[in-house]
Amino acid sequence: MGKKYSKEDVLKLANEYGVEYVHLQFSDIFGVMKNVSIPVEELNKALNNEIMFDGSSIDGFVRIEESDMYLRPDPDTFVIFPWRTNSGVEARLICDIYNYDGTPFEGDPRYVLKRNLEEAKKLGYQFNVGPECEFYLFLTDEKGNLTTITQDDASYFDMAPVDLGESARKEMVSTLKQLGFQIEASHHEVGPGQHEIDFKYDDALTTADNVMTFKMVVRIIAQKHGLHATFMPKPVFGIAGSGMHMNMSLTKDGKNAFYDPSDPIGLSKVCYNYIGGIIKHAKAMTAITNPIVNSYKRLVSGYEAPVNIAWSARNRSPLIRIPAKRGESTRIELRSPDPTSNPYLALAVALAAGLDGIKNNITPPPPVNANIYHMNKEELENLGIERLPGSLEEALNELEKDEVIKEALGDHVYTKFLEAKRAEWDEYKIYVTQWELDQYLSKF
Repeated sequence: MGKKYSKEDVLKLANEYGVEYVHLQFSDIFGVMKNVSIPVEELNKALNNEIMFDGSSIDGFVRIEESDMYLRPDPDTFVIFPWRTNSGVEARLICDIYNYDGTPFEGDPRYVLKRNLEEAKKLGYQFNVGPECEFYLFLTDEKGNLTTITQDDASYFDMAPVDLGESARKEMVSTLKQLGFQIEASHHEVGPGQHEIDFKYDDALTTADNVMTFKMVVRIIAQKHGLHATFMPKPVFGIAGSGMHMNMSLTKDGKNAFYDPSDPIGLSKVCYNYIGGIIKHAKAMTAITNPIVNSYKRLVSGYEAPVNIAWSARNRSPLIRIPAKRGESTRIELRSPDPTSNPYLALAVALAAGLDGIKNNITPPPPVNANIYHMNKEELENLGIERLPGSLEEALNELEKDEVIKEALGDHVYTKFLEAKRAEWDEYKIYVTQWELDQYLSKF
């Protein structure tokens, strides 16, 4: 993506392509896309920041007595959807949320990321991110209800005819390219019905916008093929979960700030400090990067998901991996996040943690190049390797103790997020699962 549009450009494009409706999109604090649709005749009004909505109806926003809020479209996010509906040609704009008095709304996840990007800018850095989003394609039944039945028995990198979801994935890639994405890879993943589409890195704000668009496109195209796409981290017991690995780097004065050719493994002091910050704040970050009860069914040993807080330039078992490429491609890969995370908040806390490492000269522990999955508890303890939280409740407890991550979120998002997630955990705790019935109903 990355195009720069003025208000006049948007109006001209909408007219040239015969756009009938424009979707004004934004995110709630949980990363769920919200949408206000307007006829194209209202587009000029929208671009003048005159479209209001009721903020009290959005999870985590405001109380009813503070509900009047404004949508401010970002002209650079204007795209025309490549599919046609009964309503004709449709387009979209991603919006920032503003209060009635003209100030940015602190509960807007996009604003949270922007605020943290400003902190990086003060230090001279631009934050670049490339995500790797995994998802499952499941069948629906004859009534259109969702199932967890896959339509293939394929595995990692398999092709048709074994990979029956390939036609859907190909159309997803084609559609994303029409929307301006630069697709780098698309393949079947480890689990039956599991897929991954990787797109080129960009500045963090553009990447977060792209993740939201990506998930929307994947769902729409899956539905067109009679399938259901889910980004749930662990939809089926016993098969691989879905992650959203984040490849991160900083640039300064147009050069990759993570690269140092004089270092034995080609990493700069800035990069080491960034890794140190991530490791220091990893437990608290997990509440944001892995934000639902089901996230922790993925973060278990045996399925390639990281559970141990360590880093390596050689293998994929730790939390942080350093891909082999150097020079301008030098980056770190954070392997714990999953695609249910709000991309704006996930990138904001990852950046805040890394910048804390840089500001406070945090040195990371030595790299762990052995396979952590094969280490026992005693070996891990001897190396000082700690584990990520094992449940949403543990992650929330860690979040409450971490002032850097709380500050990155801001008081509004932190308070509303914690409140909602505590309620989610409390509801889960009292729910009687099928596993319990299978284990205990006939035994006791």
